[in-house]
Amino acid sequence: MKECLIVDDSSVIRKVARRIMEEVKFNITEAEDGAKALEACRKNLPDLILLDWNMPVMDGLEFLTELRKEPSGGEPKVIFCTTENDMDHITQAISAGANEYIMKPFDKEIILSKLKEVGLIEA
Repeated sequence: MKECLIVDDSSVIRKVARRIMEEVKFNITEAEDGAKALEACRKNLPDLILLDWNMPVMDGLEFLTELRKEPSGGEPKVIFCTTENDMDHITQAISAGANEYIMKPFDKEIILSKLKEVGLIEA
C-alpha cells in the first residue's frame, strides 16, 4: 500500500485529505508543520506528500527545500495544497521541487486528477 504524508496546520484540512486518500487506499501519516513532516520523512519516506504552504515553525517551501536535500528526498511526489495562488508562489514551489499545485479548497476529483498526473494512480 502506498504511503501519504499530509502536512497542514489545519486539523480540518488534514481530516478531509485523509478521508480522500484513504478512499484510494493510501496509508496516512499527518504532520502539522514542516519540521514534524521532515522528522516523519526521515523515519519513513512516503510515496506522496500533500503540503500546505503557510504553517508555523517551518513553512511548506522551507520543508520542501530541506526534503529535496535529503538522501532519497527526491523520490516522494509533492503536491502543494494551498491558498497561495499567484504565479510567483507557484513558480517558487515548482522550482523547489513540487510536482503539482492545488488550490484550496480542494475536493476528491481535484486530488484524484493530480494523483493521475504524477503517476500515483491509474488514469
